[in-house]
Amino acid sequence: MTGDVLARLLAVCAGERLVDRRDRALLLTAFASGGRRRSEVAALRVEDLVDEEPVRADPNDPNSPPLPCLSIHLGRTKTTTSDDNEHVLLIGRPVTALKRWLTEAGIKEGPIFRRIDQWANVDRRALTPQSVNLILKTRCKQAGLDPALFSAHGLRSGYLTEAANRGIPLPEAMQQSLHKSVTQAASYYNNAERKNGRAARLIV
Repeated sequence: MTGDVLARLLAVCAGERLVDRRDRALLLTAFASGGRRRSEVAALRVEDLVDEEPVRADPNDPNSPPLPCLSIHLGRTKTTTSDDNEHVLLIGRPVTALKRWLTEAGIKEGPIFRRIDQWANVDRRALTPQSVNLILKTRCKQAGLDPALFSAHGLRSGYLTEAANRGIPLPEAMQQSLHKSVTQAASYYNNAERKNGRAARLIV
């Protein structure tokens, strides 16, 4: 689930319906926050969000435009405990999409991502992890992709693969993905780095 695939999914949920707003915010948030697990996405609450000072689009250019910034406090995850107080950042377009969903859905507290019925009523209960996976597969089908080839876990591995493709150092990407195992995280980097590296280009 790399950047090009994500772009195709976002294209099919670019409408004005509430369900489109939710799915767009969900996909952007899950991917940009480091490839969150479906259980983590389902468990996100408004109370976990903290507005941060805007940041520059280019940290090295003081004249670059400011971008909105949020921190997401995850609490207990698969590789952390609630005492770790782990958090990740959202910057730019994902922040805008997330805030627009919350505003239009009238969500001020509690679960962020919720079920929407056929009459566009927003439920008070959170989506289940299984629902998060189903949303992703549904959007894959709408985008002309084979749903069997993709799952919510693909957002996690895809985030690291995309980071490798863009030349982001592994330790920096791991700060966002919160992978604890360098070996596991590096496995997503290896193929991308080998394809982009010089070792396989000695004779071309």
